[in-house]
Amino acid sequence: MSQAITNSRSAFSRLHGRIRGMEPRNTELSDREIEILQLLANGLSNKEIAAKLFLSVNTIKVHLRNVFAKIDVQSRTEATLYAIQHGHITVAVDQAAGAIEESPKVPTILIEPPLPIGKRLALIGLVAISIGLALLIGPRTIAQSGSQAQPFTDSTLTNAVTNLAASDTAWQALAPMTLARGRLATTSIGTQIIAIGGEATGGVTSLVEIFDTVAQRWRLGSNKPTPVANVSAGVVANKLIVPGGYTLSGVPTTTVEAYDLSTDSWSYLSPMPAPRFAYSIAVYKDQVYVFGGWDGSNYSNSVFVYDAANDRWTTRTSMPIARGFSGAAVSGNAIYVVGGYADGHEFDTCERYLPDDDRWETCAPMTVARGGLGLVTINGRLYAVGGGWTGYLTFSERFDPQADTWTVAPTPFTGQWRGMGVTTIGNDIYALGGWSGQFLGVVEKYNPFPFNIFVPSVTK
Repeated sequence: MSQAITNSRSAFSRLHGRIRGMEPRNTELSDREIEILQLLANGLSNKEIAAKLFLSVNTIKVHLRNVFAKIDVQSRTEATLYAIQHGHITVAVDQAAGAIEESPKVPTILIEPPLPIGKRLALIGLVAISIGLALLIGPRTIAQSGSQAQPFTDSTLTNAVTNLAASDTAWQALAPMTLARGRLATTSIGTQIIAIGGEATGGVTSLVEIFDTVAQRWRLGSNKPTPVANVSAGVVANKLIVPGGYTLSGVPTTTVEAYDLSTDSWSYLSPMPAPRFAYSIAVYKDQVYVFGGWDGSNYSNSVFVYDAANDRWTTRTSMPIARGFSGAAVSGNAIYVVGGYADGHEFDTCERYLPDDDRWETCAPMTVARGGLGLVTINGRLYAVGGGWTGYLTFSERFDPQADTWTVAPTPFTGQWRGMGVTTIGNDIYALGGWSGQFLGVVEKYNPFPFNIFVPSVTK
């Protein structure tokens, strides 16, 4: 038997034998993903697929990354074998002389004949015109659908157009999550990143996934007892504290649960003073600060503080502006609460809270409004990543507290990318999942300081 047949059988064996002992993965492909898989199996390149579907090459790469993760393959050949096995394409087998042809090629696949060159050029012209019009009116059209009074779920946006486009920056794509989702809680302990809950195509989930950044491998943790979305997490004494959230019934909850990574177990803590989701969170001096969010009727400007040592909640001075979907991060002796969304519009607001004095100050606003963003701190500087309900974003931003100024920083994607989880390990920023016309399973890493500068000492 030829080496090609042996390789094919080996590939099929891997498809059925991977990740034994884990909970079932989400392997359901969307109609768009099946269409792209069919075109790949038909031998089309990324560029040809993009032209056929009137999408960018980078968008095709993102789709294929998600497809490969869902069906658990590592190459285009394995993806083709999967498509054949699951009936996504039609195969013609040559049975001449009753023998199997020894060839390294995949069996011949029936494909549609290419369009004549004249029609191709005409289609390319139409695509160029469409892109130009989309750039002019697209963001405004999306803003109308995104400016719903209660934007607490993305599952209902079934007719949304994918607006995500990869950006050629210093961000690096890593192994994707097993479940594409957004509005999740994300934080890190040591060299491990924990992704909790969120919203996926099937609705609110209780899934917990753990990413080992050294081994570059995902594993499953124990599911969160209460499935929630629109949540964040803070780490105190190596435990992840997840307050409130948007429940399966679509309402905020006061439930607070803590995850112990060392024992892979959950426990209940004292409930919040009032139900909340879509808040932002920060940890300062081993206390968890929860800012704003939705209370079931309105956007709030409340500040709740959880004392883990005494398992007790207290209330502090309210934020100057009520809103949800903001970002919060600690720099020095201050907690910065940035951006957000409320009542149909996003905020570029930057507010600084001084926990030791229980006092608020204003800081310079971002260059663009961002709702559903992620905010983290590296070496004292803040990095605002993603966001977007009413605008088309083309960059991230960094804030220098000393100069009180925002400057442009790279982004892995352009468009409206919100509800992702963002965390840090050392000088690396990690962004996970989110929503941009569809739920994403992406994991992207960025190091603002990729080079260490060596300064030799001078001996007198």
